[in-house]
Amino acid sequence: MVSITIDGIKASVPDGSTILQAARSVGVAIPTLCYHPDQSIKANCRICVCEVEGNRLLQAACSQPVAEGMVIKTRSPKVLEARKTILELILANHPQDCLNCIRNGNCELQDLAMEYCIRENPFEFKVRGYKKDFSTPSLFRDQDKCIMCRRCIEACSVIQSVHALGVENRGHHAMVVPTLGMDLIDSPCIMCGQCIHACPVGAIGEVEYIEDFLKAVADPDKIVVTQIAPSVRVAIAEEIGMSTGEMPMETFVTGLRQIGFDYVLHTNFTADLTIVEEGNELLKRLSTGGTLPMFTSCSPGWVNFCETFYPDLLDNLSTCKSPQQMFGALAKTYWAEKMGVDPSKVYSVSIMPCVAKKFEAQRPEMNASGYQDVDVVLTTREIGRLFRMSGLDFTKLPPSNFDSWMGAYSGAAVIFGASGGVMEAALRTVYEVATGKTLEDVNFTATRGITGIKDAEVDLDGTKVKVAIANGLANARKLMNQVRAGESPYHFIEIMACPGGCIGGGGQPITKANAKRVERIEAIYVEDENLPVRKSHDNPEVKALYDEFLHEPLGHKSHELLHTHYHDNQKKYL
Repeated sequence: MVSITIDGIKASVPDGSTILQAARSVGVAIPTLCYHPDQSIKANCRICVCEVEGNRLLQAACSQPVAEGMVIKTRSPKVLEARKTILELILANHPQDCLNCIRNGNCELQDLAMEYCIRENPFEFKVRGYKKDFSTPSLFRDQDKCIMCRRCIEACSVIQSVHALGVENRGHHAMVVPTLGMDLIDSPCIMCGQCIHACPVGAIGEVEYIEDFLKAVADPDKIVVTQIAPSVRVAIAEEIGMSTGEMPMETFVTGLRQIGFDYVLHTNFTADLTIVEEGNELLKRLSTGGTLPMFTSCSPGWVNFCETFYPDLLDNLSTCKSPQQMFGALAKTYWAEKMGVDPSKVYSVSIMPCVAKKFEAQRPEMNASGYQDVDVVLTTREIGRLFRMSGLDFTKLPPSNFDSWMGAYSGAAVIFGASGGVMEAALRTVYEVATGKTLEDVNFTATRGITGIKDAEVDLDGTKVKVAIANGLANARKLMNQVRAGESPYHFIEIMACPGGCIGGGGQPITKANAKRVERIEAIYVEDENLPVRKSHDNPEVKALYDEFLHEPLGHKSHELLHTHYHDNQKKYL
């Protein structure tokens, strides 16, 4: 421990702490822009500068370590003037279109400009005039708004190991650009959206489809049906000023009806269905000598990653579509038939934590129903905007239930939203299908948590099945290299593209720290514990689906509607 003084406060802090860490430990706030709690120190924006007694120059609090006897001033006139000047210089090249920006009201630069009372800028205002990049259906880039914090580069290169973004030029002319081309679609971007969470401003965001949804709602010939991904419910509360997981599902359903949905159903239904199909696929591969280890296929960012960097291992991917796409195919076949409606009038909208789902919905092979299976994907953030636009007071909305057919779900489906949840859900079903025995304790705790790579072993009546779980694609790459080298001991591997799984998806409420992801995971497992049905194959509506429509797992109709194929995407970069 070392003794220091910060703004007159005497404190004892761990040796090796930075000034920023020390200040926060005693309740002194220092502004930051390039700093990110889960990333390396960059110290390039300098907004965190402070005075250190004995030093002529101001020091960056995020990188400067404390020392015994150090006296620090974080809000002296010299410090405040320097920070204000830094902000003015940034804003001199930054578009002044806050009212039109996707991050309006949730922008770190905007917040600092307000805190430091930036009313007039003494520097010449000159926007660089770059063209916006809308080349992908998931993400857009607005280079003019980039402040060169480089947080997006670290998220893409270190956390995801994708390297779709890099720096071009040097000094004042330096800028973040997609690698291998000026448009994002020309880079190896897998559209996970982790760069959105990393970006402090509106330089990267999701492509919005709110207007498409509103047009569909206004069209009397369209039947607007929605599905809700399991991790959306715990995070949507954050978008409307509530605590994580605080909004009851029944209130959420009412809110969705209020903004125009004709029918409210749940992706959890097809999450249960995915487990039945995927579990049986695994058992078939184990018994017939199929390609192992089998990889899960419900994360579209991960699928894009596999197609781009490991096309030689595409046979290892489960052929099961994601729950989103299974739902889309069934909504315009099975559900339309049950409801007696024209499938051409069904407008299928999914509410997802994931921006890669927007790309997945537009894949050309996702039309097993005879139509585009999912018409529009809205993120958790987009639904939050629609709720705010509609002026809903969720403390006064009455509860309501999901509509019939494709609305029932088990606890196993709920935990799909957390890293390890798909594996745990699969094991609950695979154990009972393989052994014919009832699984008394359904909690596979070894698969849980935000650890990058986890593994476990399950005994299926003498058959030992080894499983692994990875979240974040840099972790996935380690397992993939092991498989490619023929050294993998595993039979089944779950991979989620985003840190923490879907609860940390690129379309979730903006968060800078893994601590929020842990909070969302805890809310998901609480919901699982409180549900009466906790195994996917016990879902009564899934049973009815097989009895009335699909007839058997991995059957002809299942393969037609619920399974897919993949593409070697690596060749476009060679």
